[in-house]
Amino acid sequence: MTDLAPAAPNERIEAIDTIRGVALLGILIINILAFGLPFRAQFDPTVDGSTTGVDFAAYFAMGFVFEGAMRALFSMLFGAGIAMVAASGKGAAIHYRRQLLLLAIGLIDAFVLLWTGDILVPYALAGMVLYFARNWPPRGLFIAAGVVFAYLVICYGSFYLMLTVVPEQAEAVQVRLDAGESITTEERAMLDGWRELEVNIEPTPGLLERERLKFEGSYWQSVKANAGEVIDLYVFALPYFIIWDAIACMLLGMALFKVGFLTGQRSQGFYLATAVLGFGIGLAVNGFEMAMKIATDYAPEWVSGASVPTNDLGRVCMALGFVSAVMIAGARGYLAKLRRGLAAVGRMALSNYILQSLFGIVIFHDMGFGLWNELARHELYYVVFGQWLVMIAFSVWWLDRYRFGPLEWLWRTLTYGRRQPMALHGTGP
Repeated sequence: MTDLAPAAPNERIEAIDTIRGVALLGILIINILAFGLPFRAQFDPTVDGSTTGVDFAAYFAMGFVFEGAMRALFSMLFGAGIAMVAASGKGAAIHYRRQLLLLAIGLIDAFVLLWTGDILVPYALAGMVLYFARNWPPRGLFIAAGVVFAYLVICYGSFYLMLTVVPEQAEAVQVRLDAGESITTEERAMLDGWRELEVNIEPTPGLLERERLKFEGSYWQSVKANAGEVIDLYVFALPYFIIWDAIACMLLGMALFKVGFLTGQRSQGFYLATAVLGFGIGLAVNGFEMAMKIATDYAPEWVSGASVPTNDLGRVCMALGFVSAVMIAGARGYLAKLRRGLAAVGRMALSNYILQSLFGIVIFHDMGFGLWNELARHELYYVVFGQWLVMIAFSVWWLDRYRFGPLEWLWRTLTYGRRQPMALHGTGP
């Protein structure tokens, strides 16, 4: 098999833009479930009745192929972006200004645009930390990523044990309490802690009603209901899981950028081998996890990615497989007609990510069409395809006229403290 020639500088950038476009569009495959269904339904098909037929097929396909992989890929590309900016000689002031502005945009996305699952805030915080790793060699970055992934496996394993052991202990304590027996202070703390956690992991009517307040009623009612969930995530999940998940994938992305994997500089044989291994391992791990979900009747310890120790192995391998597949398809001309559109979406990733949140408000909230929990799981993917078409068409149209996407231009202008040229041909702003 003939090796690929080294990619020229412009081709390297286009390769990253194309992969970023694939990741941005792919993220919506999973995020649409959080926009259109109760949150728990993303992982547990019993919540929305997706246990048979085409809805179950949609659930299985998402968990088997896409769940977590696109977020991992998007995080890797953010890490690659940090390495690219560092390689261009930009100083610390520019880097931290970029991250602070991204943090502000993320907070607006989370609290104003009502997207509980916003990733810009953890990305900005992780980006501030990773500036110190900008000059590390690939080997050091790979090792650091491995260490963080190992920490996450320990965390996931601990949560898994808690979800499998603590419920039995709590039930035994409750039986004694109901029988009038006394319990120790430690047992009381354990019981209270479990009851508090149980409320947030079981799809109880109260939990679903609280979530309904985010989508039905006035905008201000939605803001208040959503803010409580976002703050809970920032306090209880961000410091322990979410930011470390981002850091691990970003470190990996920085390393992969430096060895040329994300820029099309490896051989076609290398990408083919990585695709086979990545998809082979990833699909095997994901298939095992899906089998356990079904076998345990969607037990909490299996439907939550934060309690499955093999979660990162499956999604990272799938992400590497997707990168390799895109590189192979691009080199062989399979993406000739799509590549321009995908690269345009990737160049406008920030604008398109925020556009997804705006679509979420318009389509699913009462202030728009009010379709939250109204569409079947498989019907949500008609919405996804429609959004894909809009984002691709809009991105191509915009970049035919302007140098940057609208939010990219604003981000760049505020970062450098001066108005950036926008129009391509010397007209307009």
